[in-house]
Amino acid sequence: MIGQLLISLLSTGLVLLLSSAGEAFTPDPSESELDSKTHYNDPLPTTVLVRVVAHRSLVLGHEVGGARVTITDVASGQLLASGLQQGEPGDQTQIMRTPHLMDEPLYSGRPAAAFSTTLELTRPTLVEITAEGPLAYPHALQRASKTVLLIPGHDLTNDGIVLHLYGYLVQVEHPKPGEPLIAKEDVMLRASVRTLSGALVRPHSDWDSRKVHIYAELLIGDRVVERLQMFYAGEKSRFEAPFFVPMSKDAPDGITLRVIAADTATGNFGMGTAQYPVLSERLRSKKNGPH
Repeated sequence: MIGQLLISLLSTGLVLLLSSAGEAFTPDPSESELDSKTHYNDPLPTTVLVRVVAHRSLVLGHEVGGARVTITDVASGQLLASGLQQGEPGDQTQIMRTPHLMDEPLYSGRPAAAFSTTLELTRPTLVEITAEGPLAYPHALQRASKTVLLIPGHDLTNDGIVLHLYGYLVQVEHPKPGEPLIAKEDVMLRASVRTLSGALVRPHSDWDSRKVHIYAELLIGDRVVERLQMFYAGEKSRFEAPFFVPMSKDAPDGITLRVIAADTATGNFGMGTAQYPVLSERLRSKKNGPH
């Protein structure tokens, strides 16, 4: 009985001794730790890089006027940053032809256009990033946006946040828009088709025109009166198709030519239009008559 009591007392004393020793060796917070806690709510510089690219093509660079980028705080609606993406369209071989792993940079391996800004963030912030382009071609302007959570001090660099714009640049080149056409005249329609980054669409290229439905429509008012299949003209990204100008009495307000490029596999669609007055064929005979 006495032995058990002694053992109990010894055990209790040992526990108290260890507890006291533990308290004695608990370090006080260092000055650096206390100092860091006072800065928990200070803003941290956070770099955000945005890259606007043509879907299944290159980056929108200076050749097509670049793109406009805005970053907005979703909760408050406050505009945090805005600016233009300018620069080069990127390396075509790396972007279009080189296999790569998921975490490998696709657009930043070589110099390519981008928009970069540094925000002062005090808290995780949900933002909407919006891009519009190509700015040099208002008729083909496209818009895309993404909602992204930004964390203070965690930069988004390398490829950054990538926004894809869908479409084609389609331009009617001949006859020149607004040029008067003579009734019953045989005219060759020519138009160019490029990706939104300015890359040429043509047969057997990275942007193979054989996979794109390229055609034209002749309209009187809002009514399509003829559809024309366009064929590659053998130079750059030009396509052509002949058509007859309708009678001036049938088109008193002129005609519209509408050229369409459609790729259902990629979701890229583009359109270019031009209006023309139609003159009577008698004007041509008078013009060619004796002076």
